[in-house]
Amino acid sequence: MTDMDAVRDYLTALQDRICAAVEGADGAARFAEDRWSRAEGGGGRTRVLREGGVFEQAGVGFSDVSGTTLPPSASAARPELAGAAWRAVGVSLVLHPRNPYLPTTHANVRHFRAERDGETVAWWFGGGFDLTPFYPFDEDVRHWHRTAHALCAPFGGEDRYAAHKRWCDEYFFLRHRNETRGVGGLFFDDLHTDFDADFGYLRSATASWRPTCRSSNAAATHPTASANASSSCTGAGATSNSTWSTTAAPCSACSRAVAPNRS
Repeated sequence: MTDMDAVRDYLTALQDRICAAVEGADGAARFAEDRWSRAEGGGGRTRVLREGGVFEQAGVGFSDVSGTTLPPSASAARPELAGAAWRAVGVSLVLHPRNPYLPTTHANVRHFRAERDGETVAWWFGGGFDLTPFYPFDEDVRHWHRTAHALCAPFGGEDRYAAHKRWCDEYFFLRHRNETRGVGGLFFDDLHTDFDADFGYLRSATASWRPTCRSSNAAATHPTASANASSSCTGAGATSNSTWSTTAAPCSACSRAVAPNRS
């Protein structure tokens, strides 16, 4: 098995795992799959869940695409790529919950490789995840970033977390509003120091991608939390104890929650 095949196998399994977990958390809807192909090379499978019990819409896509040459714009700053064949694999997701207390979330990971005459001339990993709450709760945001910090620890610790958090903040900075979208996350690209270590970082970043419900002091603002929340969920501010997953409804209070009147 080649390095590229190992990454592909991991990412297809990742898509399967995410979709199964989201369906399990939603409890009502299932993903519809669209398998597609690309004329120049490769294809993928796009999965979308709509009008669920928890998710208004969730999309999880896998792609494995390739080509014989890259456009001049892609090789202008990387002359070693000129005339090289290429292949790219990746998984991306966007989740939109019904419950306005639960943040929307975005994540993607990818691997790129270019070859000429059977020899690899360039490769890298990229990806990241970010969180956009409608109603942010400080405790949940801090917890989410502590989890992101922990996954960076074996791969450079403070330096890795600081650099990739800053990269995310800069990438999602809205100049016309002078603010960063959401509450940040991690973002990285062109990671190509050591294949095993860099692939390990991608696996670490995605290892706990699953919908879960976490306790929050924000339950005080939840109109039905005290009557309906189970012992493992306090409802209103329920977010995730994983790095990206921000929606789940193990209790009826979570799925019924409505936004507070803040007028």
